[in-house]
Amino acid sequence: MSVSISRRLAVAGAFVATAVAFTMPASAQTVDEIKAKGKVTIGMLVDFPPFGITTADGKPDGYDADVAKLLAKHMGVPVEIVPVTGPNRIPYLLTNKVDLLVASLGITEERAKQVLFSKPYAAIEIGVLATQKTAIKEAGDLASKRIGVARASTQDQGVTAVAPKEARIMRFDDDASAVQAMLSGQVDALGISNVVAQQIKKMAPQNNYEMKFVLRSQVQGIAMRLGQDSLATWVNTFVDTVKANGELNAIHQKWLGSDLPAVLKN
Repeated sequence: MSVSISRRLAVAGAFVATAVAFTMPASAQTVDEIKAKGKVTIGMLVDFPPFGITTADGKPDGYDADVAKLLAKHMGVPVEIVPVTGPNRIPYLLTNKVDLLVASLGITEERAKQVLFSKPYAAIEIGVLATQKTAIKEAGDLASKRIGVARASTQDQGVTAVAPKEARIMRFDDDASAVQAMLSGQVDALGISNVVAQQIKKMAPQNNYEMKFVLRSQVQGIAMRLGQDSLATWVNTFVDTVKANGELNAIHQKWLGSDLPAVLKN
């Protein structure tokens, strides 16, 4: 074999090795390794209130920030919160830029092929909101009621699926228009997420709005890299502990104005 051919093969081999290195999954990480590093690095959305926001002085805050800080406290290390976006949060995790994601990541079968999820620590619920005095407890009570929804939204689909034929579903262009209809008395009830419901309660506390019943839930998990089974065991124990001792419920009360939903209490 000539020297030139050998050199070309060596270069090709190096190229293949490099390519393999970039495509190999990230190495597993344990709690002990995180502690040895001296801090836990957690990726978090900062543009998804009330789960992720930025304070006036530029610091991450919100439901997820409080959960991230609580996790670090239980682990016994400082936390570094790294702002991520919806599109880059999983890539940040898979390329070792963060140790974990507490980033409002909904648990789905497709995402579970990429990351390892903990037990649910949060949930976005779609339900029916009305004033405390409005007599609604279940879908059948929507008969003869005017229910506002954002057209073609998840809540539109949910309300349409369960509302009696006597109900009058009023469809608006977006959530903001539906909310205004609620505040102005154009509708008796509103199909809405618990996140927006919390904002409505703050806007008009005198109306005593409450979520009458839940249509559907999307649970969120703390995400780790595939193969981090030891870390996942620790994180699941953490989630169970803060549910049991009330710490997670306190965070939910602080940011969403209600106790943990039933889907998180199992």
